[in-house]
Amino acid sequence: MTAPRPPGDRLVRVYVVTGGRARPTRNTLDADTLLVGVDDPPRVPLSPEERELVGLLRAGPLSVAETAGELELPVSVTKVLVADLVDGGHLVTRAPVPAARPPDPQVLQEVLDALRARR
Repeated sequence: MTAPRPPGDRLVRVYVVTGGRARPTRNTLDADTLLVGVDDPPRVPLSPEERELVGLLRAGPLSVAETAGELELPVSVTKVLVADLVDGGHLVTRAPVPAARPPDPQVLQEVLDALRARR
């Protein structure tokens, strides 16, 4: 991994990264949407930012927010890149894993009572 750049020290302006677009082609991307790279992506030229994004996902799924942080790009810009990569067949998205329900306190108490009884 390269050394982080100081904030505001981008070589390319963010509007150039997105081709001047401010909105992604799909409205289904949230900051917690999980991104997964595909096994056999199409062989088409990608921008440096798109290549870096696809490379990040080789290690495993990341959320849009995590990816934006790694790329040091705003989430809105990352969403535009992600939408382009999904449209091009380089990525798939997954809904975030829902939060688990808290355990039933009655069940926990029964387990605790059973463990105490074994002493």
